[in-house]
Amino acid sequence: MAPGPGGRPDRTSISRRTVVRVLLQVVTAASLAVNAYVHAGLAAAFDPVGQQISQGTLFRLEAAVASLAALLVLLLGRRRPVWAFAFLVSVSALGAVLLYRYVNVGPLGPLPNMYEPVWWPDKTASAIAEAVGAVTALGGFLITGPPRSASTRAGARQGDKGDGGGG
Repeated sequence: MAPGPGGRPDRTSISRRTVVRVLLQVVTAASLAVNAYVHAGLAAAFDPVGQQISQGTLFRLEAAVASLAALLVLLLGRRRPVWAFAFLVSVSALGAVLLYRYVNVGPLGPLPNMYEPVWWPDKTASAIAEAVGAVTALGGFLITGPPRSASTRAGARQGDKGDGGGG
């Protein structure tokens, strides 16, 4: 915190890191929400694709997981595991759309063949949202940093005996 009058920390000021984190939370959650919206909207149209597990079911699952990730990022954005989860959701969805756009993988066990060698508006919007979400979630993960020890939170300097970092 920035020192206020008398050398004391000014508790009303917001750190730049906090502003950046909140901005990343909003953009990441919005990207995940677009991903969820597109997949939920397309699910019914893709129900006929597949035998054991339909592509529509996979789209609904993607929508649910992306929605959960968006909520977690908004509510618990100070925690690194939340950012890691959001990154994995976004990057895996982006990887899937790119893979099935450019490679005819064929069916994989119970999963249907989702090869679709064209770009169309919903698919493009989803891919862009997934890419933005992956980048912003990675940024959130990096700026959040590992949890501080109790002695660091209490004000001991890094390397003090109180935090086990030196002698």
